[in-house]
Amino acid sequence: MKVNIVPKFKHVVWASAGFLAVILLAAIARLGAKPAAQGAPRPEVEAAQVVQHDVPVYGEWVGTLDGLVNADVKAQVTGYLLAQGYKEGTFVKKGQLLFQIDPRPFQAAVDQADAQLAQAKAQVIQDEAQLANAEAEQLKSQLDVEKYAPLTKAEAASQQDLDNATQTNLANKARVQAAKAAIEVAKAQIKAAQAALDTAKINLAFTRLTSPIDGIAGVAQLQVGALVSANSGPVTTVSTLDPIKDYFTISEQEYLGLGNALASPGGQRLKLQLVLADGTVYPHEGTFHFADRAVDQSTGAIRLAGLFPNPGNVLRPGQYGKVRAVVRTQKDALLVPQPAVVEQQGSYLVDVIGTDDRVAIRPVKVGAQVGTMWVIQEGLRAGERVVVAGQQNLAPGVAVRTKPFSGSGS
Repeated sequence: MKVNIVPKFKHVVWASAGFLAVILLAAIARLGAKPAAQGAPRPEVEAAQVVQHDVPVYGEWVGTLDGLVNADVKAQVTGYLLAQGYKEGTFVKKGQLLFQIDPRPFQAAVDQADAQLAQAKAQVIQDEAQLANAEAEQLKSQLDVEKYAPLTKAEAASQQDLDNATQTNLANKARVQAAKAAIEVAKAQIKAAQAALDTAKINLAFTRLTSPIDGIAGVAQLQVGALVSANSGPVTTVSTLDPIKDYFTISEQEYLGLGNALASPGGQRLKLQLVLADGTVYPHEGTFHFADRAVDQSTGAIRLAGLFPNPGNVLRPGQYGKVRAVVRTQKDALLVPQPAVVEQQGSYLVDVIGTDDRVAIRPVKVGAQVGTMWVIQEGLRAGERVVVAGQQNLAPGVAVRTKPFSGSGS
């Protein structure tokens, strides 16, 4: 069986050639620096040691701020807006009047329903009086029946007298039942009139559009004089902003990686930082709030929300708010100050100072940035010295004088 190893060898040669080319280009770029004359002082550079310790690794996700509660204020009845009772963008209290719809038609409906209720109550009183009269007549006719029955049996009264008394008693009983039924109808009319009055009062109350929560009231979507109805959409929105919510989306893999932190009670182990649109870090730390119920199958991502304290309601819904959180800890990471790393044609180079104080250009593989430091994944060892400032005027192999790096390295 013939094994072809030439292509693999070519890849190694080409990779090495590209690796050397980067170093060669860096060296050529610095050949313009004039070499120090014999006996001239060595160039002075600022140097720092490669340090090694555990560092947090952050994840960052683009987010958008939103109110914790966003309550739309809508009209429930049809009418014209008479007045606006708040200043847009200010804090309002629950129950505070925001808009007034013309109440006159609804007050008239209340008055009419109130009158109908009074009429229904009066009808009950009248029907109860008729019932009392009917019961009295029925009692008298019942006594007549009881009187004529023994007299007819003793032939002291005619059978006709008994029959007439019996028929009258039956008619009076029917009048009593009719009077009772009329009272029930009148009572039902009272209930209907009371319901109509309650509805009219509710509609009258709906002419006052009040804030359902404490929060910041937004821009009025309709102005005084506009005709509003239940189909008009919200006239404004009130949002609670302290704390404020930040929605952000992470990949399914990141979500699984954060599983332990998210599974803790209330997600308290996942501390969040908020980076605003101008690049500043918001001074108040946030907490994990919730994860959406499902992963979006079209994107493979899931939506999360964090809560951030918002004293003074400085942050507002719709603002850009990038979320940052520690996703893991990298053990024994190698760190150098960021100015020590120079990017050139997609590669990263570091000037390493040898034990003989001579400079060598070395390519490195960089990782995450942690504060003012850069994590070096490959190419350096702990304790080595690197040039942090002054490398622009150095040629490879030149001997240098060093002094400690004056910038911040933490």
